[in-house]
Amino acid sequence: MYLILLGAPGAGKGTQAKLIADDLGVAHVSSGDLFRENIKNNTPLGLEAKGYMNRGELVPDATVISMIMSHLGTDACRRGALLDGFPRTIAQAEALDAALYSGFDSGIQKVIYIKVETEELLNRLSGRWICPTCGSSYHEVKNPPKVAGLCDVESTALYQREDDKRSTAENRLQVYFNQTMPLIEFYAAQNLLVEINGQQEVEDVKVDIMEVLTPLAGERSKPLVA
Repeated sequence: MYLILLGAPGAGKGTQAKLIADDLGVAHVSSGDLFRENIKNNTPLGLEAKGYMNRGELVPDATVISMIMSHLGTDACRRGALLDGFPRTIAQAEALDAALYSGFDSGIQKVIYIKVETEELLNRLSGRWICPTCGSSYHEVKNPPKVAGLCDVESTALYQREDDKRSTAENRLQVYFNQTMPLIEFYAAQNLLVEINGQQEVEDVKVDIMEVLTPLAGERSKPLVA
């Protein structure tokens, strides 16, 4: 069983990926983690990818696909995999499907899209302030200081990291949606896409996702007999 999980930054995709993979008994395959692992271990694919990155070039789709397919062929993925962070473009999606059918005689069974409204994503991604003295963290909405702009413990003026600014969050989301919306439409056209309301509690999001995926898993959702 091969699945894809999509979700904008702040949608809770990383949290759900681990929960879903554990429940289904499949591997959680993060393209970012694979890159780091291969580069760290100086594998041939890792060295190839590192060469492109050192030159400031994008790693070719063929290299990324090879890295993923190599991992899918390991014992860790013998029951299937939940792909997180890949594909990012239609070209990658088409290449991935061709590789899956060639190597495993199976394509992607389902694509889960955790959907959260843009304003909610911005609230989640931005608004954090930090005390430079004690390191206490605050959030403008979820955990505001008692006195605006001052640490509750030290009464020190709080500061905001660049990554926590709203303008940075807006840019991150714009890049994501520009890149991912065509992919969402691509999978929707194949009746593979399922939208999940990501503005619920974490457990409720997981329940909705599992209602979709458990029937697909069937017997494969049960532990394998040694």
